[in-house]
Amino acid sequence: MRVGSRKLRRDEKGFTGLEAAIVLIAFVVVAAVFSYVMLGAGFYTTQKSKKVVDTGVKQASSSLTLDGQYIYLDCTSAAKGQTGSSGKVGQVYFYVTQTAGGSPVDLNMTSIAITTDTGFKQLFYNESCTPGTDCAWWYEDTVGDGDNVVEPNEKYKITIDVNNTQWSGIDELNPNDEVTIEVRPPIGAPLTITKTLPPSFTNLTFV
Repeated sequence: MRVGSRKLRRDEKGFTGLEAAIVLIAFVVVAAVFSYVMLGAGFYTTQKSKKVVDTGVKQASSSLTLDGQYIYLDCTSAAKGQTGSSGKVGQVYFYVTQTAGGSPVDLNMTSIAITTDTGFKQLFYNESCTPGTDCAWWYEDTVGDGDNVVEPNEKYKITIDVNNTQWSGIDELNPNDEVTIEVRPPIGAPLTITKTLPPSFTNLTFV
């Protein structure tokens, strides 16, 4: 009986060692799986955070900038304007380009807003109108590939016919008026241009 008991105890020691090994292996496997899950969650969170930051930067920054510092006031009779100290603006035009690191801007999806002392008006681009005839505003590329997207190293001219009836509500642009023009792309902050008009107009006045 004693011999059998000793043999049984020796067998129990061997079995206990095997159990410990199995438990250790189980712990290692669980730890490895847990580490993989945590790393995966960390990578996913990092990617989502980067995406949120990138989206926030795009929304907060403008992709368009004024090429030069001036906007141009066409006050000729051909543009339905008038010169002199009691004159009025016929058309406004200026040049835009893409900001460094900005996203391409689809001008067909862009709107322009004008704010004066007498009112506010926002109009989207109308692809079916005829520039110079019934368009409230239009664009043309001066340096580019001829499409409707402002891309790096391209320059576009934007013309606003402030006498077009679609701008009713902002009234005429006269000498000494303050005007704010916003070019609002589909994504990103608008390009805001605020100018105080001079006390007298010539055929082409720049401010």
